[in-house]
Amino acid sequence: MSAFDTTRIHSHTGSAARIGSMFTAAFGALHHWNDARMTRKSLSSLTDRELEDIGLCRGDIDHVSSRY
Repeated sequence: MSAFDTTRIHSHTGSAARIGSMFTAAFGALHHWNDARMTRKSLSSLTDRELEDIGLCRGDIDHVSSRY
């Protein structure tokens, strides 16, 4: 009978792991930037009345989009 230890966290400290984590961080930052860009674009396309209906004004758009 054999068993696998699935509770151990395997940490890789080699250069390949560091390069992989660097790409993961870069793609994560790109993803967050794109989400903020899409949010800003969507909110900017709304009229002042529509923004008022959701409790925002034009000056709030950058603040709201930077949270995402």
